[in-house]
Amino acid sequence: MRRPADWFMLLVLLVDAVVLAVLEVFFLPLRFDGTLLPNLGSWPFPITALVAAVTMPWLVARAGDASSRILVVGAPLWVWLATIGVIGFAGTENLVFLEDWRGLLLLAAGTLPSAVALGNSVGRRTAARRRESPGQRVDAAGSGQ
Repeated sequence: MRRPADWFMLLVLLVDAVVLAVLEVFFLPLRFDGTLLPNLGSWPFPITALVAAVTMPWLVARAGDASSRILVVGAPLWVWLATIGVIGFAGTENLVFLEDWRGLLLLAAGTLPSAVALGNSVGRRTAARRRESPGQRVDAAGSGQ
């Protein structure tokens, strides 16, 4: 973290991850059943998985602009997973998270592209360090040897 603005940006990204996780879990059971969406035979409509697939890698990539540490870059992903765990699985009477293919789809759509974005961010930082110090070997953690 270089500047105070980076800390503020990371805080905003973490709040965004929490809000997105809550909305994605609560709107995961959407169906074409005539209640909220048109009646088309009660088909499931897991649009929140698509929202997670688009927004989570973006949040991780923006965190990569603020820091080069892997825990900080992945912080939106860790907060998103923790929020889904708390909201979705807290208590036996309060199971909000759907335990079917839609829940697995949400987790996969949020975590897999985010993991790719996390690896991309770390890889870009390592490549940039190698270009800056051609005579010095840089390991995957970013420290020179």
